[in-house]
Amino acid sequence: MTHQSDIEIARAADKLPIGDIAARLGMQPTDIVPYGHDKAKVGQGFIRSVQDRPDGKLILVTAINPTPAGEGKTTTTVGLGDGLNRIGKKAMICIREASLGPNFGMKGGAAGGGYAQIVPMEDMNLHFTGDFHAITAAHSLLSAMIDNHVYWGNEQEIDIRRITWRRVVDMNDRALRQITASLGGVSNGFPRETGYDITVASEVMAILCLAEDLKDLERRLGNIIIGYRRDKSPIYCRDIKAAGAMTVLLKDAMQPNLVQTLENNPAFVHGGPFANIAHGCNSVIATKTALKLADYVVTEAGFGADLGAEKFMNIKCRKAGIAPSVVVVVATVRAMKMNGGLAKDQLGQEDTDAVRRGCDNLGRHIENVKSFGVPVVVAINHFVTDTDAEVDAIKDYVTSHGCQAILSRHWELGSEGSADLAKKVAELADSDAAHFAPLYRDEMPLFEKIKTIATRIYRADEVMADKKIRTQLKEWEAAGYGHLPICMAKTQYSFSTDPNLRGAPTGHSVPIREVRLAAGAGFIVVVCGEIMTMPGLPRTPSAEFIHLNEEGQIEGLF
Repeated sequence: MTHQSDIEIARAADKLPIGDIAARLGMQPTDIVPYGHDKAKVGQGFIRSVQDRPDGKLILVTAINPTPAGEGKTTTTVGLGDGLNRIGKKAMICIREASLGPNFGMKGGAAGGGYAQIVPMEDMNLHFTGDFHAITAAHSLLSAMIDNHVYWGNEQEIDIRRITWRRVVDMNDRALRQITASLGGVSNGFPRETGYDITVASEVMAILCLAEDLKDLERRLGNIIIGYRRDKSPIYCRDIKAAGAMTVLLKDAMQPNLVQTLENNPAFVHGGPFANIAHGCNSVIATKTALKLADYVVTEAGFGADLGAEKFMNIKCRKAGIAPSVVVVVATVRAMKMNGGLAKDQLGQEDTDAVRRGCDNLGRHIENVKSFGVPVVVAINHFVTDTDAEVDAIKDYVTSHGCQAILSRHWELGSEGSADLAKKVAELADSDAAHFAPLYRDEMPLFEKIKTIATRIYRADEVMADKKIRTQLKEWEAAGYGHLPICMAKTQYSFSTDPNLRGAPTGHSVPIREVRLAAGAGFIVVVCGEIMTMPGLPRTPSAEFIHLNEEGQIEGLF
């Protein structure tokens, strides 16, 4: 097998015209809106036409807590989708779109890797079909209309000290985290403090990903709370008549994007909320449509299972009325060794003891996922440096936790390398062993929901929240928001709120810094520890290495 880079492999892909991929899913040429030759939007009319079909089986791919060693969750999602098609199953893949900010920052692109990729990879990691730009524009329209409303007499009596709606840009720009707006005199409005979040942290992104259709989208946008009056009564987006125009800007962005894997299998790539500061799942409309078009739908949830999978189960499944039939937890030998205490430069040498020490993190994720009533299989995403003894150490550990770990070599071999994993996943999905239930009931008080996640998923001893936060939660309950699920905003690197605490820590506490009501999206955001809703660029950002080569091709993106 040649050691080509991901981007070289993607460039050499033998892509089919996107119309051919659509035809395999039963779509007519008029059912899609092509964006060039290799990507298309799926029309609302077609989506409506398949609603009476039965649903396929939903397979969630999640992972251990991320480490700098890499886990390959998206790569495994793509590899598993290809593997299911290879063993004769009709399968589709649903993943999120990539945010420009991290692509030019630390992370690089996100479309799988090796021989388990979705293409066109460069497009997906840049402007794609413009969805994120549309979300940025809709969010910015609301920001502009709020300040304009205040400027022209403030009919709604907005207290400018209590405007909660910030601004967004899809770029890592720490200088914008906290700003003063409307300086420069009377004609520019009333000076006030505000700030920017990254687009993927916008409530508009969360709404787009949870809305069932355009009507539901407009209703949810109208429910956004933009700020408060002096008497602390909330002011909604609909009060300043912004929801209709925002919906118009988002009309095309609501349609799922159809693309293909290297093996020409269909994939929806749609929506992209971060999993640490938002709910971390691709759109409900893409997932539910895929379930009508395929017998098996493989989707992923961001970061480790303590964040992405927990929110997938408690927010997305609850809101969308869907349930996973099986969950795949991705682990690597390298990540186990890092969790076992080795430094990144020590990962190349065999160390089965470090693997065993690091397995505590994996074990806890297995237990947590099982607590939702769903069968679990572990995918060991293979790296060429892995030794048989190290792989066996993970397999033995997982067996002792009552499930199976399967080595998957999709990165190196494509679907041929993931066929064994696919067989096991299909067998578990078909066994109907899942008895899915969310972690907490809608009726549970908000603070109890937070405590339930902190103690049962993070294994914390306590939740620390001052009186102001507890009072705020009680006020929201009194206002009719007590039934909403919780979206925990915390570090992805640990079960705790300390990013340096690897493994499976116990005895820690979860400090709550602030709580935010996302009334349009329909959840309460609970900000824990030092979590940023606007990332910064690292000392040496990826952008320094991204350029066009002599042939006009993009280099350095992946």
